[in-house]
Amino acid sequence: MTQKLRALTAIAATAVLAVASNISDPAQSAPAADGSTPRAADGSTPRAANDSGARAAVGDVLTSAVEEPSPIDVRVRRSGRAEGELFITPQALPATHPVGPQIADDQGRPIWFHKLPEGYVSTDFRVQEYRGEKVLTWWEGKATNTGMGTGIAYIANENYEIIATVQTPDPGQVMDMHEFLLTDEGTALIISYQPVPYDLSPVGGPKDGIVINSVVQEIDIATGEKLMNWSALEHVPLNHSDVQPSPERNRPYDYLHVNSVGIDTDGNLLISGNAASTVYKVDRETGDVIWRLGGRNSDFRLGVGVRFMWQHDVQAVGNNTYRVFDNANKGTERAGYESRVAWIRVDPARGRAELVRQQVHPDLMSATLEGGSQALGNGNTFVSWGKSVAVKGRISEFTRNGRMVYDATLPDGDSSYRAYRLDWEGEPLTKPQLLVGDAASNVVHANWNGASDVARWRLLAGPADGDLKPVTTAAWDGFDTPLTVPAAARDADRLQVQALDARGKVIAASPVTPATEAAAGEN
Repeated sequence: MTQKLRALTAIAATAVLAVASNISDPAQSAPAADGSTPRAADGSTPRAANDSGARAAVGDVLTSAVEEPSPIDVRVRRSGRAEGELFITPQALPATHPVGPQIADDQGRPIWFHKLPEGYVSTDFRVQEYRGEKVLTWWEGKATNTGMGTGIAYIANENYEIIATVQTPDPGQVMDMHEFLLTDEGTALIISYQPVPYDLSPVGGPKDGIVINSVVQEIDIATGEKLMNWSALEHVPLNHSDVQPSPERNRPYDYLHVNSVGIDTDGNLLISGNAASTVYKVDRETGDVIWRLGGRNSDFRLGVGVRFMWQHDVQAVGNNTYRVFDNANKGTERAGYESRVAWIRVDPARGRAELVRQQVHPDLMSATLEGGSQALGNGNTFVSWGKSVAVKGRISEFTRNGRMVYDATLPDGDSSYRAYRLDWEGEPLTKPQLLVGDAASNVVHANWNGASDVARWRLLAGPADGDLKPVTTAAWDGFDTPLTVPAAARDADRLQVQALDARGKVIAASPVTPATEAAAGEN
């Protein structure tokens, strides 16, 4: 390597860290696929991944949360909705309240919450399959206001136990936050934004500039081995981008900004190039671009209503049809450029693309960032509307004919990069907890983070040397449910709560707790 290239490479790394001024490197202390702890470059062992109480290692069980997040504000809840819980990743930078991956019921009440350390965010929290079992998957790490992240992807079982982690194996590089997709082959598709010294003068930038190469990788989850590596720089020219580089040599040029990777019905890849307003169908074996849809270099003539801009979350739905979350704008919200979900059918033989249908929000929202859509089992479509100055974490569900049957706003007006409605049955390994926030209020709290089958809570009370007897019950109302202690039981020496299922059967019970200790607990 020449001395000049070494210098440029150093500048590239420094510049990315400067742009990402609030980023640390979770990958440096991340557990390996086998659960072992890697060593830093100087040979020392990095800080344990969960020293701060949030970042997890393989084998950790994430069921200790006591602090309950704010509920989702449900605005519309009509018949015709699909079944399933809500999976969201509320984001707040800087954080003014706890954030992290969260499961909520249809009424917006929290079922499970994994609190992250201050400054961390999570994305793409959902249910997927790994080794024939349903699992929870998500990315967590740090992000910048330029839309880049550095972090780790996690896989947890029904007991909320971390069973695997995924990151890029490329030395000195990190996994970005935009995609974590499991495949039937036991692999994961991920994105890594990698800085490269580059001559940007042909597109109006500095000759000794830095380009961000969007790299799509397929990783064997069990071994951490990289099985496929698609480099945007090898397949997409810089002049296909819709954005211009900065004249400053230390400002990396994120010319493509890949923000989703999907699998087409024939097994090939669908890659969304946000900064080129283009969807690329890519041969999964060779990496060659099969076709380009949208943007200034489309291989298809675009019919009326097809053109999209700054899109997110492209998915194949069959019959050469693709569902695209079309942000329709970038940076500013403009009337007539409302975000939408568009179903687009392509005809490779004729080189044409046509709009099949589209869905906008009744409030005609215009989201400049984020967003996604999900096909539900009953034919409905679930939409997360991204964020902008006006759009604050809105999620909705629509029937096939466009009727809105669900609409809600996320806690505290946060956005969620994507959101999903999915079926999940969680079985925490820990027992329920009995907590009291204020003894004078005569209210106790039944807390069981992640339990999905609790219908009611039953409070038992008794003397120090006698049997406990039921004194009251309350319907489940979030993983932290309050119960008022009746007057006749307020002199009890011992307390316990039992979790009941829909048939009234006891699922689990908290430890029997002296009332004085329960009163000292924190809620």
